[in-house]
Amino acid sequence: LPLLYDEPFADASQIPTALVAKLARRHVTVALSGDGADELFGGYNRHTWAPAIRQRIGRFPKPLRAFVSHCFSSISPNNWDRVFTGMRHFLSDKYRVQNPGEKIHKLAGLLNFKDERDLYARLVRAWQDPVPVIGGSSQDTTVDHNALWTKKGSFAEQMMCLDAATYLPDDILVKVDRAAMSTSLETRVPFLDHRIVEFSASLPLEMKIRNGQGKWVVRGLLDRYVPRKLIERPKSGFGIAIHEWLRGPMRGWAEDLLSEKRLREDGYFDVNSLRVAWKDHLSGKKNMQYCLWSVLMFQAWLVAYK
Repeated sequence: LPLLYDEPFADASQIPTALVAKLARRHVTVALSGDGADELFGGYNRHTWAPAIRQRIGRFPKPLRAFVSHCFSSISPNNWDRVFTGMRHFLSDKYRVQNPGEKIHKLAGLLNFKDERDLYARLVRAWQDPVPVIGGSSQDTTVDHNALWTKKGSFAEQMMCLDAATYLPDDILVKVDRAAMSTSLETRVPFLDHRIVEFSASLPLEMKIRNGQGKWVVRGLLDRYVPRKLIERPKSGFGIAIHEWLRGPMRGWAEDLLSEKRLREDGYFDVNSLRVAWKDHLSGKKNMQYCLWSVLMFQAWLVAYK
């Protein structure tokens, strides 16, 4: 992965993306990508959830939110999963979600938000405060792009703008382009044709998000050509079982990169906080997969290019 991406790139979906590109190259030399649609037409869950969280939870006093957050996070994700498994026969389909414990812990981390910018930062960051980078700060993130936050529009529109200016070019497009080019597959991104981008910017929010569902206008267009059962399904990320692999077949590789001796010699990360995170993940107390993956990709890149 360090040689494929040429930088410490840490979106874990880079693995299945590279594999899919390799499979596609067996049959074609050019492929179309749907990237950009979520950013332009409000397709990410946070575009609908974050405004609802701000409105419904923000009305409660912060001490109460902090108490509830503590209660939620004091139970490990594995134990939450067991609770939901035992209650699955009594739950509606709405609450029969994958990895409920992980989602509850993420919700717990959102409850203490201060304002819209802080809520967005908590949604997009892997590491919350304090970050384990020596001399680093959580403020060294996209939320400091103040010019983007001063644009007119709703909270959802501001998030979409920031996603399009940061997450899309710095993560999504990098991931797909380098994964594809590693196997000599050309990719094209029709949604980023400037005419579609300009058209998207001209639409009111209700044409993008309606009744809690994103990409409303795109779905309406697809209705003409694609059976609805292929469209009306829960959004599913391109994730893989990194959390299980780090506790299993990848454990030795990760332990070597996260060893106390190596971390101290390199001098980039706070050793104590990283070792605590690693132990919490191994024990199942917390799911630290994405936090640890970002450090592991940096460490692997460092080894590859020393």
